[in-house]
Formats: sequence, structure tokens, C-alpha cells
Amino acid sequence: MFFLLASFMMVSLSQTHMKGIKVNLPAQGAPQTPQQKDYVAIRVSPGNAIFFDGQFVQDDQVLPRLYQLHAANPNIKVSISAEMMSIHGDVIALLDKVRLAQIEKVGYQIRAAPPTTR
Repeated sequence: MFFLLASFMMVSLSQTHMKGIKVNLPAQGAPQTPQQKDYVAIRVSPGNAIFFDGQFVQDDQVLPRLYQLHAANPNIKVSISAEMMSIHGDVIALLDKVRLAQIEKVGYQIRAAPPTTR
């Protein structure tokens, strides 16, 4: 009985054709694709000093830099933060430039005010 079961199993497995999907695997040592930058942090300091990821950028170079970032990656995310003594108008002017460069994904870094003691 066991012999018949084993022979039926062997015959049924031998009739099944194993078909697979051909996959082109990369060769070892293939060059890596450069990672697109998908996030930039912009900080506004007092005196309208603007920093892109900690690097100072002149006011007249902010808009071309934003256009360049958008051209490199249309889905780039921008995070805007401002230091305590920054002027509100400077932050709004930066936001207008971000919108002018057609960057749609904008976030704001906001810190809670320190607790006051009475």
C-alpha cells in the first residue's frame, strides 16, 4: 500500500513542469544609482539669514536654489523653521518663494513656548 502511494506521488511530481520567471540580477560591483534628495530643511535666522540644511544662502540665491531642488526632484519636501527673534515677514517671504518654485510639500518645525512661572 505504501509502495503504491509513494509511486503515485513520484509520478505526479514528475509530470509537473516547474516554470519560473527569468530575473535579470545586477552584476556584483555594479554602480549604485545616486539617491535623489527628497528632503531639505530651511531655517530663517534674525536678519533674514537663510540656511539650507545648515548652509548659508544669500537672499538673492534662495529662489534659484529652490528651482534647482524642484528640477532635481519634483516631489521634494521642504521643512521651514525660524529662530526666536526672526521676523514673521521674512518667514512668509520664504514661503512665497517656495510656492513660486512650485514646491507643494511644505512642513513647519514649531517648538512649544517654554512654560512660564508665576
